[in-house]
Amino acid sequence: MSTPTQKHTRSRKNIRRGALRLKKVQLSECSKCKKPIRPHTACSFCGNYKGKIVVKVRVPKTLRKTQK
Repeated sequence: MSTPTQKHTRSRKNIRRGALRLKKVQLSECSKCKKPIRPHTACSFCGNYKGKIVVKVRVPKTLRKTQK
C-alpha cells in the first residue's frame, strides 16, 4: 500500500469533504390538509396526491374511541 507523497492542505481537504454534507429536506404543503410533506409523494395524513385520494389512511384506535 502506497503512502501519500505530499500533504493535502486543510482547505483542499475541506473542499473535497464539502460534497459529502447532508442536504436539507425539501418540504411542500399538502393542498388539502396544509401539512408539510415531501414533494411528489402522497400525503401520509390525508392520503391525497394531486387532488385525488390515492392512499387509504387508517385512523388509530385511540382516535376512533374519542370520535364515537
